[in-house]
Amino acid sequence: MSASGLPKTAAVLGPDGLQALIAALAARGMEVIGPVERDGAIVLDRIAGIADLPAGRTDRQEAGSYRLADRDDGALFGYAVGPQSWKRFLHRPVETLFRVRRIGQELAFEPPRETPPRTAFLGVRACELAAIAIQDRVLLGGAYVNTEYAARRAQTFLVAVNCGDPAATCFCTSHDTGPRAHSGYDVALTELLVDGRHEFLAEPGSDSGAALLAYLPTRPATAADWAAAAAVAARAAANMHRRMPSEGLKETLQAHPEHPRWEDVGQRCLACANCTMVCPTCFCTTIEDHSELDGLGAERVRRWDSCFAGDFSYVHGGAVRTQTRSRYRQWMTHKLAHWWDQYGTSGCVGCGRCIAWCPVGIDIAAEAAAFVESSKREEDAHGIA
Repeated sequence: MSASGLPKTAAVLGPDGLQALIAALAARGMEVIGPVERDGAIVLDRIAGIADLPAGRTDRQEAGSYRLADRDDGALFGYAVGPQSWKRFLHRPVETLFRVRRIGQELAFEPPRETPPRTAFLGVRACELAAIAIQDRVLLGGAYVNTEYAARRAQTFLVAVNCGDPAATCFCTSHDTGPRAHSGYDVALTELLVDGRHEFLAEPGSDSGAALLAYLPTRPATAADWAAAAAVAARAAANMHRRMPSEGLKETLQAHPEHPRWEDVGQRCLACANCTMVCPTCFCTTIEDHSELDGLGAERVRRWDSCFAGDFSYVHGGAVRTQTRSRYRQWMTHKLAHWWDQYGTSGCVGCGRCIAWCPVGIDIAAEAAAFVESSKREEDAHGIA
C-alpha cells in the first residue's frame, strides 16, 4: 500500500491502453475471447481489438425477455450478461474423449491429440468468476478430476470487468458474488465514464496480471479514480432489486419435496432445458458412443445434458422423474440446497440468465421466495417458534 492507502500497483488506462492490453495478450500467444454483438445478442467470441467490442450497446432483460438497446455514452462493457457463459470454453458442450479403430483383430485406442490453446477471457463479470470457482470445485476437486477441463483451465488468463449496469434479472448481491470482483482474476477493470473521460481502473490479481499491467501505457490511479470505481459498484448494487432469500432456504426446500408449489411451477415449465444450458454452473453431461458405418471405428463423446431431459434419470426399467414438476424440483433443490451439502456453496451466482432465457419467464428467485414464505406461514399456523 502507498502512503495514501491506495494499492501501488493499480493503474488507469484509456481505450488505447485497453487495445494495447488485447495486443499484449495476443503477443503472448493467447486467443483473446470477449463480448461481441451477433444475432441480436451479446455473445462470446474471439476478438482482435476494441473495435470488436459492443461499444454503446446494452441489454434489457426481464423474465422471459432479452433485447439489445443503444447507450449514449459509448461504453464498451455497458451490458450485464449474455446467453453464453465462459463455461462453454472450459467445460465444452461437446467433447470427444477417445476414438477407437479396429486393425485386424486388435483395437487401437486414440486419445484426442488436441493441445488446449492459451486463452484470455476479457470481460468476465464478478458473478462469472464465482461460477468458474464453483466449476473448479466440482470438476477439479476431489478424487476424480475432469482432465480436459483441468488442461484448459490451466491455460486461461482472466480479465474481469466490474459490472456497472446490471439487468433487471440480476441478483448477485444476494449471493455476495458481485457486482465487484474481489478475487479469482488476473486483472480486474472498472470502466470509468466521468466528466467526458473514458478510462479503466486496472487492478492486478496475480503476478502475471501485474506483469501485464507494467507493460501497458498507464498512469497511476488516484484517490479520485478509486472513488469513481467505488461509485460504479455502488450504483450497480443499488440498481439490483431482485433478491434470492438465504435464511432457511436450504432447509425449506429439502423438507418439502411434495409441496403444492412444485405442481404449480410444473404446470408452467416447458422442460426445455434452457435454464440449464445458459447456467454458468450446471455441469451435468451424458456419454454417447458413435460407431462408423463400416464397423472399423467408433468414438466416445461427452456432451452437456440436463436434468430436465426425459431420459436423464433413466435407469433399468424406465425414468425416475417422469413429470416436469419432479424435474424442476430436482434442478432447483439440487442447486439451492444439496450443493451446500456436496460443495459447501450454493449452485447459483445470481447472474439471472435462467430467468431471462426461460420462454415462460419462470423466476428462480421468486420461486425460492415463495417456498420460504409458504414455510413461514405453515410455521405460524402451527405455532412453531
